[in-house]
Amino acid sequence: MKKILLTVVFLSAFTQFSKAQSFSVSANKRYLMKDGKPFVWVGDTAWELFHRLDREEAAFYLGKRAVQGFTIIQAVALAEMDGINKPNAYGEKPLVDNDPTKPNEAYFKHVDFIVDKANELGLNIALLPTWGDKVFKDRWGAGPEIFNENNAKIFGKWIANRYKNRTNIVWVMGGDRNPRLGTTDVAIWNAMAVGVVEGLGGNDKGLLTFHPQPNKEGASEWFHNESWFDFNMFQTGHCRDAAVFDRIQGSYDRTPIKPVIDGEPIYEDHPVCFNANENGTTNAYDVRKAIYLDVFAGAFGFTYGCHDIWQMYSPKTEGVNGPKTYWHFALDLPAAKQVKFLKKLIEARPILDRIPDQSLILENNLAAYERIQATRGIDYVFVYSAMGKSFTMQLGKISGEQCSAYWFSPRNGEVKDAGKFENKGSKVFTPPSSGYGQDWVLVVDDVQKKYPRI
Repeated sequence: MKKILLTVVFLSAFTQFSKAQSFSVSANKRYLMKDGKPFVWVGDTAWELFHRLDREEAAFYLGKRAVQGFTIIQAVALAEMDGINKPNAYGEKPLVDNDPTKPNEAYFKHVDFIVDKANELGLNIALLPTWGDKVFKDRWGAGPEIFNENNAKIFGKWIANRYKNRTNIVWVMGGDRNPRLGTTDVAIWNAMAVGVVEGLGGNDKGLLTFHPQPNKEGASEWFHNESWFDFNMFQTGHCRDAAVFDRIQGSYDRTPIKPVIDGEPIYEDHPVCFNANENGTTNAYDVRKAIYLDVFAGAFGFTYGCHDIWQMYSPKTEGVNGPKTYWHFALDLPAAKQVKFLKKLIEARPILDRIPDQSLILENNLAAYERIQATRGIDYVFVYSAMGKSFTMQLGKISGEQCSAYWFSPRNGEVKDAGKFENKGSKVFTPPSSGYGQDWVLVVDDVQKKYPRI
């Protein structure tokens, strides 16, 4: 009987982890798919997850994010906060003698637990093999610099082979660093990515991208034409009202076509432009503007971030750049509870045919703080008004002779009717409220589709 039970347990575990990676790029090259369905990337930057949390804390964090509607957690194996020399919660360092060819099994058993716990909860992991300061140091990083082309490929192949049968992983090279001119940085990152592809058993077994520092083109600046590079990722930084839409649109228009996402927009509870004394700290409204403008400009999903959570700030850790709230409590900051509304909006209408379309808006509104951004499918339109400003919409760009419309609040999911009208000519729309913090989304549908209200 004992032998039969052990066999059942073994077969169950084998079945759970024997499937190939289930992520892919959609046929139109604009979106990510998982198990053949559009994948809505609702990310959280938990960079120090593997390094600073014990298993009980990690399970609590993941459980909370799953309930809040997040779908993918961005975390780093060789972490930023002196992740080579400072051990994890169990006293384990990731490498023996800081050698990337000698990973420490005990450390990665903890990573295994978190990856598998995320999978149990329906969460995915955007896994960074290393933070970028392990390739080169700069003013943000402590190093030490341990990677070269040879050991980067070895480590990439090893870590990908370890997790190749987990179906909840997307691979992210980089880690907050832009390759420097006149160095081997690009070659090192390419070598690590090639190692990952080999470890997975081929480029059709998983998806890879790169997480840079803020720049105009995102990771595509260096890797767009690499065979391993499946989608473009930006970091748009931590200053208010960045023109994130311009960068997303620029990537969207680039050829060959690849999906695009902002993997690190402005964080909640973060010193604005890294200077809280002069600029204060960010709030939920700052976050909402960034993520709605990202998605409506053509991103396939969005990432939320919190200054207290990326570093897992607690009484046990030294804070970086003035965190204010311990991570356990920061999980309930306002914007973290509002991401579900954008997720709900995205999922409420056909995803794969949605495109950015600023020709819907007749006003030439370019300022980020009051931006009006439009996206549409074949039979629906979403328009985001960052300050509740009125706008004139060009009709006749979706199917149907008659349209219905309503306002959707990114703050609380509230809905207010905006009437029915003929789908021709143009029409002025005025949100229910306006001013600072009064952002609204106009939802317009082809009446014949009989879509339910969000």
